[in-house]
Amino acid sequence: MNPGGDPGRSGSPAPSAISTPPDAAHPAGPAHRPPADGASPPHDGPGPDFRPPAGGVGGPVADGAGEGARKAAAVEGRRRLHPLTPLLKGAKFLFAAVAAISWQGYAQLGTLVFLALVGVLLVLGVGLSAVSWLVTGFHVVGRELRVYEGLVWRRTRAIPLERVQAVDVVRPLLARMTGVAELRLEVIGAAKTEAPLAYLGVEEAHALRARLLAGAGHAPAHDPAAPAAGPERPFHVVPNQRVLVANLLSSPVLLLPVALAVTLLPVLFDPPAWTAIGVASMATALLGVVLPPVRRVLNDWDFRIFVDPSGVRLTHGLLDTRSRTVPAHRALAVAVVRPLLWRPLKWWRAKLDVAGVGAEAGEQGVRGGVLVPVADRATVRTVAGRVIDGLDIDALPLRPVPAVARWVSPLAYRRRAFGWTESVVVARDGWLTERLIVARLARVQSVRVVQGPIQRRLGLADVHVDTAGSIHVTARDRAVAEAYASAATLAELARAARTAT
Repeated sequence: MNPGGDPGRSGSPAPSAISTPPDAAHPAGPAHRPPADGASPPHDGPGPDFRPPAGGVGGPVADGAGEGARKAAAVEGRRRLHPLTPLLKGAKFLFAAVAAISWQGYAQLGTLVFLALVGVLLVLGVGLSAVSWLVTGFHVVGRELRVYEGLVWRRTRAIPLERVQAVDVVRPLLARMTGVAELRLEVIGAAKTEAPLAYLGVEEAHALRARLLAGAGHAPAHDPAAPAAGPERPFHVVPNQRVLVANLLSSPVLLLPVALAVTLLPVLFDPPAWTAIGVASMATALLGVVLPPVRRVLNDWDFRIFVDPSGVRLTHGLLDTRSRTVPAHRALAVAVVRPLLWRPLKWWRAKLDVAGVGAEAGEQGVRGGVLVPVADRATVRTVAGRVIDGLDIDALPLRPVPAVARWVSPLAYRRRAFGWTESVVVARDGWLTERLIVARLARVQSVRVVQGPIQRRLGLADVHVDTAGSIHVTARDRAVAEAYASAATLAELARAARTAT
């Protein structure tokens, strides 16, 4: 059953990407149509002063904008990225190249040849990045963000602001050291981050973020995250001590001794020649084992939750800092999780899916991942109610599974329950790790009924409620008649919810 499709995969088209030779004429089409007010289409090259043609760049101006705003949109020139961008991108290219050479490559090349190769790679990386910087530009035209890039093949991306789901301001370690930031856009229907503008000045990044969210209708023109806004009181601050304890009680840390033993035992039983390269290789292997749990602590460090007119804003990170706003009422699903070792402490962890945002490996940052890294249930309940309007995770109607389900899951069947309201569908499950999954019916893509061989013998079935994200609601071990009736009801409710939004 398909209750009406996915808002992230249907409707208006995804951001366009058009590649043309530099001397080819632009065909008339959706990506190069003249603006509604008859002004000239945007010029495809940066031009001597990096400004649009004399006729200006037109385009639809946000509803309610005055004549002054319309004129400002018509004459706004393209803007370049920060002048330090080539150096930072060149450094990233160099780090990747050195990692690819590895310690074995260093031993074979020798110190002088290795240093010479590093110098050549650095010059090459900075040179290519400088050329890319010269031909890359962006500006906001009406209710579109347009990004221009490419030397041989020009590429123009036009991103409608109404399709913007979230705007992140990210500051990796090198960016923090040089006073710049990266702007990332999450767009409905995009498989990955669209139009990453790396790098911009910090104030410029926050100002552009506020403008994009205002154009998308998620926030006022003033950006409360900007440094000039002065001190701001967060809604909730996760104590760093709690982050440390929670990660120490997580599975990656508990399995760390096993991983270390697997790495070290071969060396202890068959010691290699302890050369400088051998020691460096062993240190790199140990770092690869220890780094994942450490990275999680670094990502969740200084986790702060703000509530403002644009939605719930999350800031966190020790080395790499991230500031991200989850627009109000645009969440797909929320998962509230409590591992076994957290139960005595009464701690919970909340995850989030937003339309157009894919899951990121290792749950780094909050992209399709963390909403609250660790908190008591009251805090998680309040934050979840902010991202899904009117949600109260303690007042959801839940029906248990039939008694015959104990033959399929003798340990977990007591925790399993399923239910829905007019706006959300919810399932509870888990024995070692408790999970409560809530999805908005307006964002449901499909509803499926699935039976395994043992379930067929016992008259049971699973109901799968799929969304566009990585968090899905699954009601396990329901009676067959109830499963099919629930699927039909949820499909109708999802259609009604989509029509009402």
